[in-house]
Amino acid sequence: MLRIAVVGSGPSGVYAAQTLVQQREVPGVRVDVLDRLPAPYGLVRYGVAPDHEKIKSLQGNLRGVLEDERIRFLGNVEVGGELLSTERLLELYHAVVYCVGAARDRMLGIPGEELAGVHSATAFVSWYSGHPDAVAEAFGLSAVDSAVVVGAGNVAVDVTRILARGESELAPTDMPQPALGALADSGVRRVAMVARRGPSQGKFTTKELRELGTLPDVDAVVDPAEAALDPVYGDPAAAAALPAVARRNLEVLRDWAERGPGEARRRIDLRFYLRPVEVLGGPDGRVSGMRFERTAPDGRGGVTGTGVYEDIEAQLVLRSVGYKGVPLPGLPFDPAKGTVPHAAGRVLRAGRASVGEYVAGWIKRGPTGVIGTNRPCAKETASSLLEDAGALARRELPDDPLDALRAAGLRPVEWPGWLAIEAAEADLGRSLGRRSVKIPDWQGLLGAAGLVP
Repeated sequence: MLRIAVVGSGPSGVYAAQTLVQQREVPGVRVDVLDRLPAPYGLVRYGVAPDHEKIKSLQGNLRGVLEDERIRFLGNVEVGGELLSTERLLELYHAVVYCVGAARDRMLGIPGEELAGVHSATAFVSWYSGHPDAVAEAFGLSAVDSAVVVGAGNVAVDVTRILARGESELAPTDMPQPALGALADSGVRRVAMVARRGPSQGKFTTKELRELGTLPDVDAVVDPAEAALDPVYGDPAAAAALPAVARRNLEVLRDWAERGPGEARRRIDLRFYLRPVEVLGGPDGRVSGMRFERTAPDGRGGVTGTGVYEDIEAQLVLRSVGYKGVPLPGLPFDPAKGTVPHAAGRVLRAGRASVGEYVAGWIKRGPTGVIGTNRPCAKETASSLLEDAGALARRELPDDPLDALRAAGLRPVEWPGWLAIEAAEADLGRSLGRRSVKIPDWQGLLGAAGLVP
């Protein structure tokens, strides 16, 4: 029997586990899926916006995999911490596949970024998604009239949409009650989503972009003169040559530009060709606005500064300019790429494949692609592992690794513990007159799982 640990229960980890147990070349594979959190599903639970129920329904697919009798979920297990090193983990399993994602957001690298009221979109998403590590009281939404979101991808669209939504639209979701209450008391009336390049170069998908224009009592506004700075915007032939997503995005943005602002209670301004250069602060040490430099196309797909500046008022700034991986103690790491060096998923140490160590997902390829991209990525890694299975299986292991994890002082949450968390969240929702509502703190999650009296 080949015993494998998969570290991370998000899509890449679950797809890796599924591939490993469903293949037929190597019989008797058993997989333990380990996660630092007591709950499975990774970013599908803690990164997908709560009002995107179709994407969140992917949890059902992941659940089906984790319920396979050949796969065991072990939450509340931190790899690389004081109780479980990567070296010790490899002693307990024939192979370990690391699927730990890219946990840190990128900074803007401009003056004033340390001011109160400046946050990563990642932190905001974690808060409204109920991540137990999130800081609940930091955003001060009741004192915010205007917000700036820096970025032009789907995460930027998500946080912009959540800021502009009303309580009645979010109440049917699984958003934690404290976050829902804070958003209900929000004073936000205007959100500027700002990109340094043009409308044709946005990284958002059309479905997510279009949602901004369908929010109740919200105007989505594009300045036609600003959009026209994009050489493709007014050139039908050039627009026709764009990839399908960019072409559809341009159509949506052109429609908003032609429609103009209305009389809605809240407003989203989609701004283009503005590069952040400074966060402006007031005497209280909090953000009061952002200064941007107008950019212009450089003819090579990039932009160049023009020396013209514009200030946008804001009491809240969310940066959404990408993610990067963080090193896991005991694993090699390429800080420039934010990934673990590998060859077809095999971890490389000093340029040579490290026997029994593998990577999949963002820590393997960087923060690129959509959820479905993880499937072929995990399959490649699983194929490499299975090619090595003969050599891996020759190593004798201790008895059930769960006993060793407990002996080390860890308190794993097994599948019945996760089901108890689910039941507790359903009960919480009923008590609030809502559907299932997430428990947003460690104490509550571990208590629901039966690990805290």
